Amino acid sequence: MTLRSPSDTQLNADVTWSAFDPIAYVDHNYRDLQAEDAEILHIVRDHFGDHFRGRSETEATGPVSGIDVGAGANLYPALAMLPWCDDITLFERSSANVRYLRSQIASYDANWDQFWRLLCKNPAYAAHDMDPRARFRDTVRVEPGDLFDLVRHQGRWSVGTMFFVAESMTTSHAEFARGVECFLGALAPGAPFAAAFMEHSKGYHAGEHFFPACDVGEREVYESLKPFAGEFTTVRLKSSAAVREGYSGMIVAYGRRRSEADIPTG
Repeated sequence: MTLRSPSDTQLNADVTWSAFDPIAYVDHNYRDLQAEDAEILHIVRDHFGDHFRGRSETEATGPVSGIDVGAGANLYPALAMLPWCDDITLFERSSANVRYLRSQIASYDANWDQFWRLLCKNPAYAAHDMDPRARFRDTVRVEPGDLFDLVRHQGRWSVGTMFFVAESMTTSHAEFARGVECFLGALAPGAPFAAAFMEHSKGYHAGEHFFPACDVGEREVYESLKPFAGEFTTVRLKSSAAVREGYSGMIVAYGRRRSEADIPTG
């Protein structure tokens, strides 16, 4: 593994994201359901299931719009939102990942079935008797875009996910914090969210190319969320760090965006 020195800052804009290899990434990370992802799905499905199941039938609600920020080559965050949303945006910068995501819309690959089956072990998901591929096709769209551009879409989405993005696009702690802010700022007040982070990541490969990461732990994750999330929880996964070398574990954060209409920016 090629590592950069601590003083060698690499910003998001410095990275050639078109070189990201989604096929190699899926083969390594998502061809099989790994213990860490299973633990994440347990947490996220219960959080979203409780939130949407708990809404009063008489509560006045409009269409539910979801966003997965920095979707990459990972479909399971969108699957976790699928029963609850009228539309889901997969927001992604890498042109290679955009092509992969678009190739999955009509009928996603069979490896994602195991993720859906795990979600459906929660009764709130199982109660939706639906064809997930058909609903995915009808609900999901791919939007190319930079995470930092979300500042132009304050409060737009009703529910959101961001998995392995803010800490996996830069070595800068300032950009990491800004990424979390832009994600939460794009959500409507009170919107439920879930986010996942690689703990103390040293960077990673997607195919032949090496990509940067910001070294963060649970404290940094908590502090980045605190100004913008109302009630939230951070959890360090019990599963061992087994996906690849160069990180010490995974952290999941879930909760709701602050109820205040105005989130501080800048």
